[in-house]
Amino acid sequence: MNRIKSLRSSTFLILILFLVAAVLVSGCTDQATEDEPVTELTFGYQPSTHQIAYLAAESNGWWSDDLGPLGVERIRDNVFPTGAPEMQAMLSGEIDVAYVGAAPVVSAISSGLDAKIVAAAQIQGSDIVLRNELPYDSPDDLRGLRIATFPPGTIQDTLLREWLEANDIDPENDVTIVPMGPGDAMTAISANQVNAVFLPHPAPTLIEEEGVGRSVVSSGEIQDDHACCVVAVSGKLIREHPEIVQQIVETHVRATEYTVENPEDAAQIFADDQDWDVEVVRQSITDWDGVWVADPNLIVNSTVDYAQVQYELGYISMPLEQEDLFDLSFYEALDQ
Repeated sequence: MNRIKSLRSSTFLILILFLVAAVLVSGCTDQATEDEPVTELTFGYQPSTHQIAYLAAESNGWWSDDLGPLGVERIRDNVFPTGAPEMQAMLSGEIDVAYVGAAPVVSAISSGLDAKIVAAAQIQGSDIVLRNELPYDSPDDLRGLRIATFPPGTIQDTLLREWLEANDIDPENDVTIVPMGPGDAMTAISANQVNAVFLPHPAPTLIEEEGVGRSVVSSGEIQDDHACCVVAVSGKLIREHPEIVQQIVETHVRATEYTVENPEDAAQIFADDQDWDVEVVRQSITDWDGVWVADPNLIVNSTVDYAQVQYELGYISMPLEQEDLFDLSFYEALDQ
């Protein structure tokens, strides 16, 4: 009997030691994972002058120069036609940092995306463009028309539907809203497959330069100083490598200031990246009502409003608040 008790005691002691060792190993493994260096970052962006700050930093070599000392050896990027596929890529872990519209971030976070907005990129900057042969004196002139814009859940779709409803136009029955990326929408209006488009710059200027249509409403008229593009970063990067996120915000601010101070150079950078006529891009920057900004505090209220509109439209299942969407700490740390 004593021997059995002794064996039981020994077995129990071994089990306890095993569990303690497992916990210690698990803790070491978790720590090793948290401390694992990030050697590669992938950015997402779209072919719009709204997001030139990303391209300005890339063209000047600032991403590599600034993030290299933190262990980032390679910067990659993917171009997306609109925010919806860009957020799908972020949901699947294909990109770490997104230059994207605020509204798609709202939709994606509502769907489970682990990310936060850490900086603004730009406000306003989209136009409703109507074919030249069609009259326009008021929103009522859009009744019965086919209007191409970005897919549901994007800035343009959200703004357009809210504005139409505010003008007693049912976006489901009084007009036909056709979801398209910018290239397809420009082709569609040129081919008279749609009557109008609502697109970010520089697309409106190109349509005007080709003699197809004219801008009749700017997005700033729809909603003054509305949030448009933002910088969103994965939650994993925020939690495990805040020093990298801090540098991303610092570099973004530097690139934004450069873009504001050197619009002609910024136009050339965009034209080179997207193979556009630089004069059309420069004209777009002259024509648009957009403003490049980096301070996320300027867009908090507008972005939360988008969340409410998307909830009312049935795009998301519950309203989202500031704390669900933003991490302002990195931008606020710049002043310290």
